[in-house]
Amino acid sequence: MNIASTSSLVRQYGLGLRCLLLVFLLVPLFTGCAHQPWDIDTYIQNLERSERDVDQQPDKVIKALDLKPGMVVADVGAGSGYFTRRFAKAVGDTGHVIAVDIEQKMLDYNKQELVKLGMADRATFILVKPDNPSLDENSVDLVFLCNAYHHVEHHVDYWAKIKSAMKPGGRVVIVDFYHDERSGNLSFSKHHLVPRERVIQNMEQAGLTFFKEHTFLSRQYFLEFGKA
Repeated sequence: MNIASTSSLVRQYGLGLRCLLLVFLLVPLFTGCAHQPWDIDTYIQNLERSERDVDQQPDKVIKALDLKPGMVVADVGAGSGYFTRRFAKAVGDTGHVIAVDIEQKMLDYNKQELVKLGMADRATFILVKPDNPSLDENSVDLVFLCNAYHHVEHHVDYWAKIKSAMKPGGRVVIVDFYHDERSGNLSFSKHHLVPRERVIQNMEQAGLTFFKEHTFLSRQYFLEFGKA
């Protein structure tokens, strides 16, 4: 049907068809908006906003992890480097941080910020595929995922690779949003989130034992696991 014939129908049938025509014209507009490319720069700004510190309490998280100089930390899903920078400071000149992410632009921003702080030599930046953390066997003391577990969840092969990367006595730490009202308003749907209880169950099935929980974060659970 062309626009002329549509206009004729509008005159004949009145307001109801006018509304239908409006929908007909607007649907392609909204469909196009829904498929706009992801704005990674805006996402970086969101990760780096100073207001995040109120809920995330990064200094308290670092203290709870009890990191020592010389440790190797894998920051999986490192994003903009919000925690990478803090890890680099905590492990000192003798330690190292492996920043892992699937977005090169995130890694570039992360490295840029560490360069500004004079700590770029304390980190390695690894671009990975979603199904492989690309960590060497027996190489890390701590594997840290903040708001990243719900992207990985229970992929057995992935966690087998994580487990093989852990040194004796190594830990996996998962910080992620509660899937219910405790997490408050989020910029994405909560149906992506994984309940705390299921995380523990999944990790134990992967051969990692739940041994500690920190409860000072109001919107996120904070769990530690070791090799079974």
